[in-house]
Amino acid sequence: MPDNDIQLAVFDMAGTTVADGGLVVRAFDAAATAAGLDAAGPRREHARQYVLDTMGQSKIVVFRALFGDEDTAQRANAAFEHAYDALIDEVGVTAIPGAVETFEKLRAAGVKIALTTGFSRGTQDRLLNALGWNDIADLTLAPAEAGRGRPYPDLVLTALLRLEADAVDRVAVLGDTTSDIATGLAAGARIVAGTLTGAHDAEQLRAAGATHVVASVAEFAGLVLGETT
Repeated sequence: MPDNDIQLAVFDMAGTTVADGGLVVRAFDAAATAAGLDAAGPRREHARQYVLDTMGQSKIVVFRALFGDEDTAQRANAAFEHAYDALIDEVGVTAIPGAVETFEKLRAAGVKIALTTGFSRGTQDRLLNALGWNDIADLTLAPAEAGRGRPYPDLVLTALLRLEADAVDRVAVLGDTTSDIATGLAAGARIVAGTLTGAHDAEQLRAAGATHVVASVAEFAGLVLGETT
C-alpha cells in the first residue's frame, strides 16, 4: 500500500450506514418519561431538541447533561436502551443502500473497517445482529470501550491503535452528525466526511468542519480510494 493511502475507515452506524427509521427520538420519549419529564410542554421539547442537536454522542453523557443527576441519567439511559432494543424488532433496521458494497470495496483495497456508535455495547450488538453484520467489519467499538464517546477523538484513535494504522492522516471518518465531524477532526483524520442520510444537513456538517459532504455512504469508497474528490 503506498505511503499516502488511507489504511482505516471509521464509520458511524445509525444514520450513516444503518437506517433505523428515527428510532432514537422514539426511544428518547420513553427515556424522558422514565426520567419524570412531563409528556408535553417546553421542558420536553427542549430535551428532545437537545437530543437532536447532540445526536451521535454517547447517550449516557447526553442524559447526564440533560438531567444533571446520575441516578436520573442512569434510569433514563436504561429506559432508552430497553425501548430502542424493542423498537429494533418492531420497526426493523436496514443497511443504508451502498453500505455493504462500500465495506466490501474498501476491504478488497486493503482498507480496514471500524464501526462506531454512541450507543452502549449491548445496543450496538443488537444492531449488528439484526443486520447480520457480526463479521462485516474489522472492529466495532462502543464509547465505554474507547474511554470517551463523541465529540472526543477516543473512538477513532482506539480504532487506529487496535487496527494498527500507521498514522492519523491515514484515517478516514464518515458520520451523519456534527459530533462525528468533531471526533474525526479532533483525531486528526485526513478525511472527515459528513453524509446526508441522517440527523444533520449539509450546512451543519460543513459548519462543523467536514472536509467533504457526500449524499450517502455509497459515495464514500470512491472518496477514500481517490476516485472522486
